[in-house]
Amino acid sequence: MIETQGLTHINLLVTDIGRAKTFYETVFGFEVMFWDGPGLVFLKPPGTNDTITLQEKPDAAGVTGNIDHFGFRLADKSQLDRAIEEVVKAGGALVERGEHEPGRAYAYVADPDGHVIEF
Repeated sequence: MIETQGLTHINLLVTDIGRAKTFYETVFGFEVMFWDGPGLVFLKPPGTNDTITLQEKPDAAGVTGNIDHFGFRLADKSQLDRAIEEVVKAGGALVERGEHEPGRAYAYVADPDGHVIEF
């Protein structure tokens, strides 16, 4: 077994780094950690060590590469409708919603580049 301290980051390929950065800042409150050249930015949610990198590659964005979706646990599960509204308002879309089991609601939404996010 290889010991780790968890994930370092999730790298998302995007068509427009500015648009993608604005989406994650607006919807999730992500903050810029640092820019690594013009086509790569590291972001994180406030108060966490979680990291998403956005890499501008217009020809490759939107190809799943065997990653179906990633998830965020809402701090308040009763805010699912509001979370969906924020995504849509920021240029994303609702993909699907339902219940995994009675009382365990979920929603799949997509960012402007089609990356699917589960709440």
